[in-house]
Amino acid sequence: MTLPAATSHAHGAYRGRFAPSPTGLLHAGSLVAALASWLDARAHGGQWLVRIEDVDAPRCVSGADAAILGQLAALGMRPDEPPVWQSGRVAHYEAALARLVASGWAYPCGCTRSDIAQALDPRGAPRARHADLVYPGTCRHGLRGRPARTMRLLVAPATAAPLDPLRIDWHDRRLGAQHQDVTAAVGDFVLRRADGLWAYQLAVVVDDAAQGITHVVRGEDLADNTPRQIHLQHVLGLPTPVYLHTPLVLGADGEKLSKQNGARPIDANAPMEVLRAAGHTLGLHVEGRDAAAWLASATTQWRNRWPE
Repeated sequence: MTLPAATSHAHGAYRGRFAPSPTGLLHAGSLVAALASWLDARAHGGQWLVRIEDVDAPRCVSGADAAILGQLAALGMRPDEPPVWQSGRVAHYEAALARLVASGWAYPCGCTRSDIAQALDPRGAPRARHADLVYPGTCRHGLRGRPARTMRLLVAPATAAPLDPLRIDWHDRRLGAQHQDVTAAVGDFVLRRADGLWAYQLAVVVDDAAQGITHVVRGEDLADNTPRQIHLQHVLGLPTPVYLHTPLVLGADGEKLSKQNGARPIDANAPMEVLRAAGHTLGLHVEGRDAAAWLASATTQWRNRWPE
């Protein structure tokens, strides 16, 4: 099953967002995504929102949300509307899941990661480092006596036999034409986790639609998630935003810079230093006497480099 190439059918004026997880303060890598999303909104004369993605409560750090908002403000980036916290939107995720269940797209799954790995072993299925296990469809047609653990979304109708591959074609403003065979790369994917927490894929799709987001600017590490989100948008009847995925900042080990590999919080007391560093990663070479002047010049450069 190949869906039509994904193009934006979101209507209205530009609305972008930055959606940090409050598992710690902003570091050089997360600042790049924040700055790029802010610049894109300003370059289009649009609105820029901030959404705190705190549904994974066990990983969140107390006070990090307020500290992130303070870091952004110190750099001259303030949202145009009050921030939204995902932890206050659980009822909306419940409603979306209920719609998916009622329409036959979502189902309970009793598999553990060990179950999935064992099911894949006979196939000799290769798995890239850090990649998710491709779900083999064990519970597609019923739990077979297993207790329910997660809720999953079908990548193709349950009546399809053999499973009709789902190919998503989409365009990224920076990366160009993209495609993914979601069936082969991911399989039916999780909407609600075994611990009861909501999966990123469902929460972000529901919230982008609710906030009227027309353009998503975020790190390139999330590009692999985009086909799953486009599929969810299709089955829920929601608009597909325009996407742009930014370059990553790498740590000393060559991996994406993160708190796990030593990323330190940015020093918002040195705004010019951190803005220039983030701008350099984005290919911007801007001068300015202060943060406001720097941001204004960077917006002009961004507009010329990344027109709609």
